[in-house]
Amino acid sequence: MKVWEMILLGFIQGMTEFLPVSSSGHLLIAQKLLGVSSDGYMFYNVMLHIGTLIPVCIIFFKDILGLFKKPFNKLWYLILATIPAGVMGIAFKVFNLEEMLFTSYIPLIICYLITAIVLLLAERTARTTAVYKPLNAKRALGMGLAQGIGVFPGISRSGITISGGTFLGLDRDTTASFSFLMSIPIILASALLEGYSAIKGDIIVDALPLICGVISSAVFGYIAIKFMLKLIKKANYKWFSLYIIILIITLVILECLGI
Repeated sequence: MKVWEMILLGFIQGMTEFLPVSSSGHLLIAQKLLGVSSDGYMFYNVMLHIGTLIPVCIIFFKDILGLFKKPFNKLWYLILATIPAGVMGIAFKVFNLEEMLFTSYIPLIICYLITAIVLLLAERTARTTAVYKPLNAKRALGMGLAQGIGVFPGISRSGITISGGTFLGLDRDTTASFSFLMSIPIILASALLEGYSAIKGDIIVDALPLICGVISSAVFGYIAIKFMLKLIKKANYKWFSLYIIILIITLVILECLGI
């Protein structure tokens, strides 16, 4: 990886992690177009996610501290919500699904189509919901199941968890804060898993490009969170669905051309 490539990938990760357009999908497309080998794909992907974790911890610092205050209900909900994504992440690694993603755009196209449809349904639901329900174990698990599906590139983690909270009747502020908090344990767990693989010697890591990529994703991630928090209050997701449809058409063309 070159420094400029990692800065570019950091920009893509930072700007798309918290927007409902799937950062992992965008990273996969960029890495395929740049000719990056699938070897080490998941490691660099996870490290860039670590970069976007930094602004989450800064912006939601008070919420994170609140997890450790009695009666610890929200901490329990967060642990419960993390389990499905953890199981899916392990399955992704065990069955080496990232190799399949580098052979064709078809899986990515299918996942993006799902994201576009879910966002349209979520906007409609958000605009017609009048009475909001409190966060509890059942609704936290529901958002966790949504995050588990978001492991696949093309399925937006932020988009599907926010949509999940909307379908479950949570208010927009609760949905937003819990969705962002949910990213913390799953990214940290992924980083430990991929870091272990790197230490074992399976992956050759270039330190300088990696550091530049992480810094880039952190800076642009901060900008994206601030923008997304304003967007959630308006529940205006249809433009992202339109963007995804255009992206799908582009991917179909690339697939047909064999690029």
